[in-house]
Amino acid sequence: MLKEFKNFIMTGNVIDFAVAVILAGAVGLVVNGFVADIIMPIVGHFAGGMDFANLKVVLTEASGVAGEPGYVAENAIRWGAWVNTIVNLIIVGFVMFIIVKAYNKTKKPPAPAAPAGPSQEDLLAEIRDLLRKK
Repeated sequence: MLKEFKNFIMTGNVIDFAVAVILAGAVGLVVNGFVADIIMPIVGHFAGGMDFANLKVVLTEASGVAGEPGYVAENAIRWGAWVNTIVNLIIVGFVMFIIVKAYNKTKKPPAPAAPAGPSQEDLLAEIRDLLRKK
């Protein structure tokens, strides 16, 4: 069973998949950093300088002091964080679209198809005609 596991792990597909997952994580960090550190401040600037993450509807105010007995945390619908997530999704999707589009341009165009020869019926008809001439 250990030998089968070793053969499974060492196949090219598993190793390729592992490399792809690691690279996807790294690309994800780069793209998320780009969105959070570069794009979202620009979006916040054009939205009047507000940070969407702080927008919320408070259902229950916090009471007491954190860490002391009887403390009740604030209960709120953080809709601004959700808006940030949607904006991030749109921007990440667009950046990934640009990356894939640029990658596809680097690929070689497919070779033109070879011209089609005579069909099988044409060849058989030619053979038939040659046999009739004999």
